[in-house]
Amino acid sequence: MTERTYHHGNLRAALLERAWDVVDEEGADGLSLRQLARDVGVSHGASARHFRDKAALLDALAALGFARMNAALTDASTRPGPFSERFAAAGRAYIGFAVSHPAVLAVMYSAKHHPEASEELRTLSHVGMTGLVSLVAEGQEAGEVRAGPPERHALVAFASVHGVATLATDDLLNGVPWETAADAVIDFVRSGLQP
Repeated sequence: MTERTYHHGNLRAALLERAWDVVDEEGADGLSLRQLARDVGVSHGASARHFRDKAALLDALAALGFARMNAALTDASTRPGPFSERFAAAGRAYIGFAVSHPAVLAVMYSAKHHPEASEELRTLSHVGMTGLVSLVAEGQEAGEVRAGPPERHALVAFASVHGVATLATDDLLNGVPWETAADAVIDFVRSGLQP
């Protein structure tokens, strides 16, 4: 159970962390604002000051998910080294996040398409692709990636990596470890990007 850190202005963060854990364990259907409030030791009214309804909570949870995933992708893609290593690290980071948090990832993608999605969520949901386009452009400048629109190359790479993540989280890899599938797809895409 979460510590009562809300006395220091952290109730929103405590509710989000508990929501993350609930969605990770039970999926979004298991999420209830009343139960979250009980879990962190506050009244439902106190939690309602931060999230007017479940949709607002899911929006905030999705934003948190994109922020955490973006941080992992940025760490992987901006480390020192050649494009090929950074590209592979970013692909593994994305798939690893998806495999570790499949229900959260589902909330992230469904919430960003909700008609009332917050501007924060919309902005955060594009950071990963923007970073991938930049990584591909850097690879082109270094002569490690073939010519062509970096946005198009990034889209193909994302579709491939997201495909592996979906197969892994839906248990459709027929016993193949996700790491093996990830490496095979990332190597194939990387070779296709070479000049």
